[in-house]
Amino acid sequence: MQLNGVSAHSCVDEEKEEVEESEISPPTRVVVGYALTSKKKKSFLQPNLILLARSKGIQFVSIDIKRPLSEQGPFDIVIHKLTEKEWSQVIEAYRREHPEVTVLDPPDAIQHVYNRQSMLEDIADLKLPDSYGKVCIPKQLVISTDPTSIPDEVTKAGLRVPLVVKPLVVDGSAKSHELFLAYDLFSLSEMEPPMVLQEFVNHGGVLFKVYVVGESIKVVRRFSLPDIAKCDLSTSSGVFPFPRVSCAAASAEDVDLDPSIAELPPRPLLEGLARELRHCLGLRLFNIDMIRQKGTKDLYYVIDINYFPGYGKMPEYEHIFTDFLLNLVQSKYDQIPVA
Repeated sequence: MQLNGVSAHSCVDEEKEEVEESEISPPTRVVVGYALTSKKKKSFLQPNLILLARSKGIQFVSIDIKRPLSEQGPFDIVIHKLTEKEWSQVIEAYRREHPEVTVLDPPDAIQHVYNRQSMLEDIADLKLPDSYGKVCIPKQLVISTDPTSIPDEVTKAGLRVPLVVKPLVVDGSAKSHELFLAYDLFSLSEMEPPMVLQEFVNHGGVLFKVYVVGESIKVVRRFSLPDIAKCDLSTSSGVFPFPRVSCAAASAEDVDLDPSIAELPPRPLLEGLARELRHCLGLRLFNIDMIRQKGTKDLYYVIDINYFPGYGKMPEYEHIFTDFLLNLVQSKYDQIPVA
């Protein structure tokens, strides 16, 4: 059958191709739902990010946690950082019911790095090549109950003072970020379990913060605790709180430092570490706190991993994050088979 010189079969084929093309083309607007604390909203959703995102067709939409999530949207991507158990159940159910939506990240994977014991054990299990340096974790011990037994347990475990004392669980509260430095074992009996004790490693007072956004990484220097000399140990005792030294105000980027201390870890080492952790943790948004042992060129320690960290402190985070969101959507549509 001919229609104006063109077969009906040909018209149907062309129409089918147009439908298939429209089905696999990424949307011109990307809707990103977010469920964040007010503090995280303020630090992350800065005006520059919102304006750049808008220019790229990305719209951020606040999720109302008091309403059913399935009634909101539709979303292309959901980002979240809430620690309540109820929310974890809500977002997990939503992931199962809406596989077409990219959820950053799975709640079970997030919970895994909220435990300081399990987060670092993953590092110890990684099989990284030593070509560009060795990545370790500090010797550590978990104290679950009975602080009076700490001196004996520390001695049995072979740990030496000074020790960094950290709460075992990172639950988003200010208390979960309260860190202490213990100069003697008996003062540790005053601390409240559960907690993690880590051997302090001298590192020249500089910390490397490695931000991971999907496959992109950005590393910056931050000031950290100063080195502790043996003479300090012989004259000091007690447990002392120390500030959150890795905040933006403690940037060590534009300071004249000893090159042996300031030199960033090799890029291939960071890329390999980030790649292995993405696979191992099942996360795409996190940062790694690393130090280099003083007096060495290539011995590094990972001392913390944080989920959805303060990206607002990362240089060029607006461009990196918006490109990441667009690539997520594009890759999803690229995976749809063409009939």
